[in-house]
Amino acid sequence: MAERRHGAVPPPTESEVRHEDWACDDISGQEHARVAFHDVDLTEVVNQGAAFTECVFSDCRFNASVHTDAAFVNCSFTNCSFFDATFTGCKLVGSAFERCSFGLLKVTGGDWSFVGLPGADLSKSRITGVRMREADLTGANCADATLSHADLAGALLLRTNLSRTDLRGSDLSTLDPIAANVRAAIIDPDQAATLAEALGLSVRPPLPPPAT
Repeated sequence: MAERRHGAVPPPTESEVRHEDWACDDISGQEHARVAFHDVDLTEVVNQGAAFTECVFSDCRFNASVHTDAAFVNCSFTNCSFFDATFTGCKLVGSAFERCSFGLLKVTGGDWSFVGLPGADLSKSRITGVRMREADLTGANCADATLSHADLAGALLLRTNLSRTDLRGSDLSTLDPIAANVRAAIIDPDQAATLAEALGLSVRPPLPPPAT
């Protein structure tokens, strides 16, 4: 299945779930395709391996939910809340988020490639070891967040706020340190060399001390 690209129209749906209370339910193993979920409360749901494909979520609450090895592929999320939600080893390839809240979001591992998060407030979120190739983080606020050991190859980072963000171990090959806010960002020595080269500096081994 082709990945949905940034800014694409939400996928067409064939059925809908409206105004339901799934709070604290165990939805592990469920499979949903092309379903529109509107005003569904998924607070504190437990999700082990459920699969949502080309689904549309609007005004849904995922607060304090726990998702492990689950899939939300080519899904659309509008005006949804993810406060204190946890995603471990999940696949969200091609999904797009608009006007969503993410306070204290925790993501460990998994594949979030081609995800659309433009303008998202990810401040103080913890995102580690995640594949985020070609993710759209244009204008996103990642201040004081952890975005470590992430594969950000090809990611869109224009005007992204990375101030005080822990970026250690992440692929910063496409980060333009002039086009993003990197003030006080935490990086490792290899990344420092990468960013220096992005600024047009030539990084070379140190010269030996002059003979005395």
